[in-house]
Amino acid sequence: MRKYNIANYVRYKKDVEAQLKKVRKPVDGDYTYLTDKEIQINFLPLVETLARKQSTSDQASGVLSINDLLQEGALGLCAAVSKLDRDLLIKSDDQEKTLKSFLSKRIKGAIRRAVDINRGDIRIPEHKLNEIRKNPKDEKMVAMFFNSVFSSIDAKPNDDENMAYQVIDKSEPYNIALLNTYLLSLMKTHLTPVQYDVLRMSFGLDCDKKSANTIAEKLGINVNTAHVRISQIKRDAIHELIANVDSSQVLDYL
Repeated sequence: MRKYNIANYVRYKKDVEAQLKKVRKPVDGDYTYLTDKEIQINFLPLVETLARKQSTSDQASGVLSINDLLQEGALGLCAAVSKLDRDLLIKSDDQEKTLKSFLSKRIKGAIRRAVDINRGDIRIPEHKLNEIRKNPKDEKMVAMFFNSVFSSIDAKPNDDENMAYQVIDKSEPYNIALLNTYLLSLMKTHLTPVQYDVLRMSFGLDCDKKSANTIAEKLGINVNTAHVRISQIKRDAIHELIANVDSSQVLDYL
């Protein structure tokens, strides 16, 4: 992560501290009487905590500063609070825990999307290409490929010594349609029909992207936590691909 503007960060911290002193706090853990803006201010420290946990080994390192991540996280916080279901909040036994769980997921999503948008293409150094050819079962390289393609999956390689993450590729971007076709062929070979359909619809490989609830409905997954089940299927599918695909099969795209 590139060096950030200290003066701007200090101003941000002072502004947050001043707002926290003025804003109303929950009484006995009851957040229901607070306005959306008051909830947003109360959870600004959560934004900074999550922003600082963002991996510095992502390709966006050197592009986004901590100030950028704080801004994106704050926007995610505002959007999340506006969608808050207060009826469910009232029924919660621990409102603070419920809010943190609800908001954290959306703040992290906002930060991750900002990183993905600023993610550059990468070029594998020649010595790494030779290393891959000698070790076609190199799971780290395969994981790097699939985690970069399916970038909304939480689990990503976190290897600061992996030079493949440090060199920016200035070449022409690859053909998305061709990549999607190739991905579909790999998925058909190694995944179950359910895993195949979940990944295909989640990332819009041959159709428009669909929400987790829509996918669950199409696949007949009728449970209260359908979106959680879809996320789990996505993660399992990625792991299955990583375990069964040789790095030589994805070398041209790395």
